[in-house]
Amino acid sequence: MPNPLPERAQRFVFIGLIVVLVGAGVYFSTGGFGGGGGAEAPAEPEVSQGENGGSAGAPDALSSVEPSPLPTTAADDVDVLEWFPFPEEDLRTAGTTAKAFAEAYGTIDYTGSPEAYYDSMRALATDEYADVLAESSRAGAFWTEMAEAEAIAEGRAEVRSIRTFGDSSITFVVTAQSITETANREFDEELGEFAITVVQEGRTWRVFDFQPADVGQFGEE
Repeated sequence: MPNPLPERAQRFVFIGLIVVLVGAGVYFSTGGFGGGGGAEAPAEPEVSQGENGGSAGAPDALSSVEPSPLPTTAADDVDVLEWFPFPEEDLRTAGTTAKAFAEAYGTIDYTGSPEAYYDSMRALATDEYADVLAESSRAGAFWTEMAEAEAIAEGRAEVRSIRTFGDSSITFVVTAQSITETANREFDEELGEFAITVVQEGRTWRVFDFQPADVGQFGEE
């Protein structure tokens, strides 16, 4: 039979058992040494709720605001003039100015003075462009010859299209013609198509530039 443990050793064993039992009781009573059954789960972010319980921004969320559908217009009912930055009256006035300038360009009374001819166009042009009209006109080169023939030319013009426009300018494509009558004959001269840019000065439109349409004039630039 083995010798029993010394009394001192027995005392240490007994104290150790008590410590182990107390520790086990504390562990199970608190759900573990962490106090909460492991690491605490992170809190879920708060989600704002609509009045009817739907998540804000979710596809199936219900809105408390009445919808406001964008008004649309059927293709046949579209007023294309509303797409321009000018009212219809301004478009007509600007086009009329471009047409009148092309008519003045083709209207020449060779029995008068070149200055009178240029003045008819200057009256429709900006101050800046009026200064260069005499240089750009076709009339001066053969004025004397036509004056001897007592020639009088009547200009005619028609606006064909709007090429481009800006906040205060519109470039029209205009077809021009000149019908000339002399003492012994009459003939037509097709002057061709011109790009005529008009700019707005207050409630008035003035010609800012005038040149053949194929040059590609694009407004104020």
